[in-house]
Parts: sequence; structure tokens; C-alpha cells
Amino acid sequence: MRNNKLSDRVRLLHIIDAILDIELYLTNLTRDEFLSNSLVKSATLMQIVIIGEATANLSAETKSLNKEVAWRQIKGTRNIITHEYFGIDYEIVWNIVRQELPALKEQIQQILRQMEE
Repeated sequence: MRNNKLSDRVRLLHIIDAILDIELYLTNLTRDEFLSNSLVKSATLMQIVIIGEATANLSAETKSLNKEVAWRQIKGTRNIITHEYFGIDYEIVWNIVRQELPALKEQIQQILRQMEE
């Protein structure tokens, strides 16, 4: 059941929660440990899907006010994971969670701070 009535603030908090979960999953894990652990890989993918789903349901206004965020790429990553599951390149997933998620986390936290002003 889809709930499109959630506020943008709640959806942004879902993104933060998903990023925090991924950070927890990867605590003290090396790249090789990540690549060899199907449970962690699956859990990480699920959180990336949640991030993409929350992003897809944000208002156009929030997205247009925050053009520095790669909204389209985030949704696209979610679509690849969801529809091309057996073709996922986990090296790319590793790079996303290690290199791009920290910046996304900061961007989302900044948007949340602006919403509180």
C-alpha cells in the first residue's frame, strides 16, 4: 500500500535513517568483506531502494529548491536495483555507499535544517 501523503520532512528522515542503517551495516567492514557477505549486500540494497523510493515521492518543490542533490540519479539507482537485480555490480554499490552517501547525508541534513528555520 502506497502512502503518498507523507510529508517531505518525513521522507527526508527516511533517507537519513536508511543511510544510518547502511553505515551501521558497514561498520568495520572492508570492501572484500562487503563483497563476500550476501546478507550485508542485500540489506544495503534494500536501504538504497528505500532512499530511492523516498526521493521519488518528494515534492517537485523540495527537489527544485535543492538542485544540488542528484535526485534523478538516486531514483535511477533504485530502479536499477529493483528491475535489474541479477545484474547489480557490487563494486559500484560499494563505491556509492562509501563515496556518495556521506555527501548525500550532509545534503539531506542541510535541507532538514532549512525546513526547521
